[in-house]
Amino acid sequence: MRPPQFSIVTPSFRSLKWLPLNVASVADQTGVDHEHIVQDSCSDDGTGEWLARQTGIRSYIEKDLGMYDAVSRGWRRASGDVLSYLNCDEQYLPGALERVARAFAENPRPDAVLGACIVIGEHGEYRCDRRVLAPSRWHTLVGGNLSFLTAGCFVRREFVERHALYFDPQWRMAGDAEWTARLVRCHPRVRVLDEFTSAFTITGTNLMMTDRARDEERRLAGLAPGWVRAAAPVFKAAYRFRRLLAGHHRTLPHRYSVYTTAMPSKRTEFSVGEPRWRWS
Repeated sequence: MRPPQFSIVTPSFRSLKWLPLNVASVADQTGVDHEHIVQDSCSDDGTGEWLARQTGIRSYIEKDLGMYDAVSRGWRRASGDVLSYLNCDEQYLPGALERVARAFAENPRPDAVLGACIVIGEHGEYRCDRRVLAPSRWHTLVGGNLSFLTAGCFVRREFVERHALYFDPQWRMAGDAEWTARLVRCHPRVRVLDEFTSAFTITGTNLMMTDRARDEERRLAGLAPGWVRAAAPVFKAAYRFRRLLAGHHRTLPHRYSVYTTAMPSKRTEFSVGEPRWRWS
């Protein structure tokens, strides 16, 4: 069976500090065919000029309705079998796409593969591990956090097109969770890959950490039935128990390598002697 081809979409707006690291982490993926689509919303920080000098990227510079609209535009333009999106401040780890491709090749064929992420600071320094659980609809709506980070989410294009699973641009902060709730309603076959595929950077300006994001979380919870909202503490406790059973609290030393602003042309390796499972 032919390995899947990947289409990675990166929404971009005034993120030239991080975009070259993101692009480098996609470009050095081996063992798979992939295309990288950058959807830039007419940034005025030199992004357009930088993109014009790059090869191996399909870039589109046009006004959009926000990050999620940009991702949907890129997904509609994609030609690969598997879709993902990687924000400018996120990276793929070495060999990530090859490991994901193997997971898609296993039987029964999954519709989505979810990989674990490493959370890092602005200079690439380690913050914590973020491992994965298959999402549940009610926890996604009322739990206050996703059971995975979208930097480690990969879904078949055929499944997205069949169910019209594009992002709703009316959401500016909680669009990931709203999309995930619709994904779960479509009953996908989900493969949890207990391997690190991606790195998520805490930059201090992440949208998910703003007051507006909290407002959208409350609005998101309003999509759930009243009994689900009343039982939110139960769903949160069940999620924590599932993490415990999955072994997320048992962390082992490991290494990872990412591109940094200090060394943008070559990956820097970091050693994690005391891993943490709690968000830091």
